[in-house]
Amino acid sequence: MIKRNLINTAFDEEFGKQMRFIIGPRQCGKTTAAKWFLQKYNCQNLYYNWDNRHVRDRYIEDNHFFSRDIYNVNSSWNKPVLCLDEIHKYPKWKNILKDFYDSFCNELLFIVTGSARLDMMRKSGDSLAGRYFTFRLNPFILQEFSTGNFHEPFESAQKWINNKLEKPIYRKNELEALLTFSGYPEPLISGSDRFHRKWQTDYMDRLIREDLREITNFQEMENLAILMKLLPDKVSSPLSINSLTNDLKSSFQTVSNYLNALELGYLIFRVPSYSKKIARSIKKEKKVYFYDWTRISNIGSRFENYVACELKAITELWTDAGLGNYSLYYVKNRDGKESDFLIVKDDTPYLLIEVKLSRTNIEYHHKKNSQILNVPFIQIVREEGIAEISDKHCQMSASRFFS
Repeated sequence: MIKRNLINTAFDEEFGKQMRFIIGPRQCGKTTAAKWFLQKYNCQNLYYNWDNRHVRDRYIEDNHFFSRDIYNVNSSWNKPVLCLDEIHKYPKWKNILKDFYDSFCNELLFIVTGSARLDMMRKSGDSLAGRYFTFRLNPFILQEFSTGNFHEPFESAQKWINNKLEKPIYRKNELEALLTFSGYPEPLISGSDRFHRKWQTDYMDRLIREDLREITNFQEMENLAILMKLLPDKVSSPLSINSLTNDLKSSFQTVSNYLNALELGYLIFRVPSYSKKIARSIKKEKKVYFYDWTRISNIGSRFENYVACELKAITELWTDAGLGNYSLYYVKNRDGKESDFLIVKDDTPYLLIEVKLSRTNIEYHHKKNSQILNVPFIQIVREEGIAEISDKHCQMSASRFFS
């Protein structure tokens, strides 16, 4: 197994006795990461998949059924580690987790894996508050796919850039694989075009027709599939919901609900605009991106989507590790001048980013935005062999910057 960055953060003893909720897209490796950790510390027999009828029957017979298994485990961690997979599909699962935690939090570390429903609960709040920490697992990014290492954030973005300028390491082959097969483990590791196409089709059909049907009240699920076909052409530009209402012949609220459902199901994510300190900025429209960037045929939009996923995964990893509160935005004013991404740390601009396929002169408005926001600027390019800096404005190949 390729080691995931999440393992270095979610399972750190410093996070105490709280349950570890691991959420993220379906088939991005949540269960694999949890099983790897259990096996490392001789706790593999404490994995329980609640899709399994045998596990549910054991619970019905004995609400604390796993207590009998603990004594047969010689954990090499500071206490036994137990994983509850897919428990969110079981009725009244939150009450069950509350009981488990309150009864055994001093004796066990609980790992809970899931996706949409766990995220819904996290956002809505409930009686489990204070009993868990959430960790988000995204599809593979270049750093972990190539090295499996975890890099903590630098004190300043300029130090991050300087570090990459000092290390002439390019991960060309790994980047090409990611751009071709996505960051999802199965198609990425297979390296097969046929497998990737089949996996991609089945993935979307299964998620829309099964997972989203369970968590929404939509009657016309086909509209979600239609929307998924329309969105790839909208990537890299602020998304107008009004334009989608005409395409789907639906109301603004209905289309908005569809987008929320796709976001909840981890098919898409949206990046808001940043308005502070930028004159005449646009505040409402968000940009939409796919977790699976290979759904986008346009090479430029696909590359920007890939960079968006890299930045999203990195900022969420740093935030979940307790290293600061990082957020991702884009910058655009009403004159149409746009900088693709802005990383914000603790409500303060940290790094301004533009994405290009090849090396080009850095446009004036990026330099101006960088000056106004008082942050370094980097132009990340698909072209290989690029690493240069001029007047504090950097241009670098993605295979180097994200390695």
